[in-house]
Amino acid sequence: MKKTVLIIGAGGVAQVVAHKCAQNNDVLGDIHIASRTLAKCEAIMASVRGKNALKVDGRLEAHALDAMDVAATTALIEKTGAAIVINVGSAFLNMSVLSACVATGAAYIDTAIHEDPMKVCETPPWYANYEWKRREEVEKAGVTAILGAGFDPGVVNAYARLAHDEYFDRIDSIDIVDINAGSHGRYFATNFDPEINFREFTGQVWSWQEGKWTSNTMFEVGREWDLPVVGRQKAYLTGHDEVHSLSQILGVPNVRFWMGFGDHYINVFTVLKNLGLLSEKPVKTAEGLEVVPLKVVKAVLPDPGSLAPDYTGKTCIGDLVRGVKDGKAREVFIYNVADHKEAYEEVGSQGISYTAGVPAVAAAMLIATGEWDVRKMANVEDLPPRPFLDILNRIGLPTRIKEGETDGALTFS
Repeated sequence: MKKTVLIIGAGGVAQVVAHKCAQNNDVLGDIHIASRTLAKCEAIMASVRGKNALKVDGRLEAHALDAMDVAATTALIEKTGAAIVINVGSAFLNMSVLSACVATGAAYIDTAIHEDPMKVCETPPWYANYEWKRREEVEKAGVTAILGAGFDPGVVNAYARLAHDEYFDRIDSIDIVDINAGSHGRYFATNFDPEINFREFTGQVWSWQEGKWTSNTMFEVGREWDLPVVGRQKAYLTGHDEVHSLSQILGVPNVRFWMGFGDHYINVFTVLKNLGLLSEKPVKTAEGLEVVPLKVVKAVLPDPGSLAPDYTGKTCIGDLVRGVKDGKAREVFIYNVADHKEAYEEVGSQGISYTAGVPAVAAAMLIATGEWDVRKMANVEDLPPRPFLDILNRIGLPTRIKEGETDGALTFS
């Protein structure tokens, strides 16, 4: 049965989600998109129409919305008849949008962990600070709430669950490696909201090692990885959403996240941080104006969506899983490679947005068909991975598995 979908947010990821919902509207039905800036929503809808993306006839509508306003979001869900809400707005919105879904019975999907704008890098596990506190409330309401259904978190969680279920008797470690080997041609830019991006790297770096939380500083621990397609790349131990759920749900003693950074990014980031320009605390200028340094930096950097036309190169994101199968040591790398130029040609966004947006649509399709309509809160690794990976294989993010010299596509029966 087709479901009406409401997309909240109007950035690069929302553009991907809108296109992919349109391409699969025989399953997902009518599409609505809402953000504080109506013009951005209308531009996304124009892009969808311009590429004739709708698979079957259906409605495309744009709405102005402050999603921090629970009453307004509730009213819009009721007005549109949305059965599924895909939240790809700021991570600050998660709790508000979830509240509106609980009030209306609409299913909820997000792609990143909730953040309090007044707090940076809280005590782990992060999901326990906000989302998991609401598990009972969500289940009592009979609402399906799928957390972190982007790529990382999201697809990498499904990779971990696949490894757990099919490839290992015991998993000793999961190292999630995220490499963007692309180039946007700008002096300096972030691939998604600069405010969220920088906050992720200014606090402590939390990883799960030997069954306990371990803290490091950003760029303290680096390692070179030799990966398919993108080759040898330097990546650094980084705090990330999926570490906080995988460590608790799958019972693996070591879960780490590694993100690739070039020397230029590190140098600019370090200067901005040391000057205090990444602070979220207000300061006063000589003229008496109160400003937040981080918001000023965000305002002068390129809009991440504007990077897409010039982006070239590829991403490689996957799970290196080590453990034991049938009494023997085993190591597999489960991964995807995405192409920035191909993403732009298809949906008008760059590859980072593409990898984040496509999985959220796959999750929505599984809710619409009932396979993931679990009527409770769930992280992706709580759910059967193969239906999810099967859809991703068909709609743009195929999974590959490398073991030793063998490297091939994940097969589906």
